Amino acid sequence: MLPGDFQLRKPSRKQALLFGVLGIGALFCFAVTAAVGFWVVTAWFGIPPTVAGFRDGPDQPIAFPHTTHADTLGMDCLFCHRTAAYAPNASVPAEGLCMTCHKTVGDNLPEIEKLRDYHTNSLPIDWVRVHRVPDHVKFEHSPHVQFFSGTRTVVDGAPTAPGQVRIEQAQAMDANAQAGQTLDFEQSSTCAICHGDVASMVKVKQVRSLKMADCVDCHRDNSFVDPITNRLYAPAECVTCHY
Repeated sequence: MLPGDFQLRKPSRKQALLFGVLGIGALFCFAVTAAVGFWVVTAWFGIPPTVAGFRDGPDQPIAFPHTTHADTLGMDCLFCHRTAAYAPNASVPAEGLCMTCHKTVGDNLPEIEKLRDYHTNSLPIDWVRVHRVPDHVKFEHSPHVQFFSGTRTVVDGAPTAPGQVRIEQAQAMDANAQAGQTLDFEQSSTCAICHGDVASMVKVKQVRSLKMADCVDCHRDNSFVDPITNRLYAPAECVTCHY
C-alpha cells in the first residue's frame, strides 16, 4: 500500500458549487418544515400565530367598521346581534336594519353604496363567518350571556354561589374590574369574553381557540353547585355540549 492511496480528492469547483446549493436547499427545506410544523402544532392546540396574514380575519363583502359603530358611536352589540341574549344563535342583521340609518347617512362612501346596492336589488349579504365550532357541538349564546351579565360580585377564584364572576371574565367585560367589587355587567359586555374587544378591530378576527379544551377549561373554572338549590352551574360533562 503506497502512501496517499486513501487521501480524499479535493472537490472540483463545480462539485463545491453543487454541494453548496444542496446545503442551502436542505437548510431551506428544514426551515419551511419547521415553520409549517410550528403552525400546525399551534393551530391544533390553540390558534395560529399572527404571521403572514393569518388571524387577520376574513375580508367581508362589505368592510363593516366595528370601530365606527361599536367604539365611536357606542352602539350596543345586541342592537345588531339581538338574539344572542335569548336564543342559541347571535343573529346577523339583514341589510334592511342597516338601511334604517344609511338611507340618509353615508352618501358617497363606497362601502355604503355597496350596502345600498344590495338593498335596492333585494340581495342578501353573504357575510363570511369568523367564529365556528364543529357541527356536533351544541353551543348556545343565551345561557352564557345570562350567566355573566347582571349584578355580579367579582371573585379571585372559582365562583361558589350565584351572582359571582371570576376576575378573568370580569376584566374581559370591564378592564377596571377588581376582586371584591360588585358591578353591573350589561348583556352586550359578555361578548368580549369569547370574542375579544371587537370594537377596536378593523376586521373582526378570532381571539380564542374555541376548541374543546378552551370550553372545558372555562366550564371547570366557573363550575359550582348552588348551596341552596343544589343546582350545578357550568357543568363540564360531555352531554353539556354533545347531545
